[in-house]
Amino acid sequence: MFDVFGFYKFKKLTTLKKNKVLLQDYLIKKNIRGTIIIASEGVNATISGKASDLKSTITKIKKILNFKKFDSENISKSKFQPFHKPKVKIKKEVVPMGFSLSSKNKKDNHVDPKKWNKLIGDKETLVLDSRKPFEYNVGTFKRSVNPDVDNFREFPKYLNKLKKTKPIAMFCTGGIRCEKASVFLEKKGFKNVYQLKGGILNYLKNVKKKESLWNGECFVFDNRISVNHGLVTGTYSMCGGCRKPVSSKDKKSKKYEEGVSCITCHDNLTQTQKERFRMRQKQINLAKKSGSKHIFQKEFK
Repeated sequence: MFDVFGFYKFKKLTTLKKNKVLLQDYLIKKNIRGTIIIASEGVNATISGKASDLKSTITKIKKILNFKKFDSENISKSKFQPFHKPKVKIKKEVVPMGFSLSSKNKKDNHVDPKKWNKLIGDKETLVLDSRKPFEYNVGTFKRSVNPDVDNFREFPKYLNKLKKTKPIAMFCTGGIRCEKASVFLEKKGFKNVYQLKGGILNYLKNVKKKESLWNGECFVFDNRISVNHGLVTGTYSMCGGCRKPVSSKDKKSKKYEEGVSCITCHDNLTQTQKERFRMRQKQINLAKKSGSKHIFQKEFK
């Protein structure tokens, strides 16, 4: 069993290149996998490993980056290691919106998961899913709308069209996108902007299914693909052609071929691409029979 730990923190960071080396070396030392993104505005990460190794790694990360605590964190379990390798990346922003965020210019507008239902149950509230369309299609809250943008840099264009007088309840997977988006709206004069504390993952962990207003599953950016209430691994798998989530229903389509295509990408792939993907899938199947793992199989369980 592996622990999966997601966290973020908005705080000015310096010596990014040095920190990258220190973090990378420690992840390797402790056999921790996943991705840590650092920027001058802070950190965003999801990492996984054995419980004891992960605990010491979290302590080390705080020491390296000079943090007492994270702005948000969530932990879940996985029966398998959901990441292929450790990665530490330096970016201009941890969330690309064209401006940097510090803890000083962020007011607390977080709504606890157990109070969230009342907020989004009000018909006057705009329930805004700030994730990408394919994530929205896997699962979302009742009454939610999606900006339908594939690049988060385009998100501000959508936000500028919203009514400033309308209450907005915003949510995303772990909460970090909403942190920046809510600050953007506040700067534009929006007064009633709220965000789900800890994101969808925190909600699914703390709200019982019978009391939940969540429909479907939650897409996650690791080899679990999706999670359900209680953060148990979901039923989705990954398409070998377009790397988009595939449901059990999608697999019944004639356009679905394991490791090759799904209903989303079948008509857009060339015959040459399909043949290449078939060859890759053949290698994966052979690797399974021999008891070893093909590189693609490791990355997309």
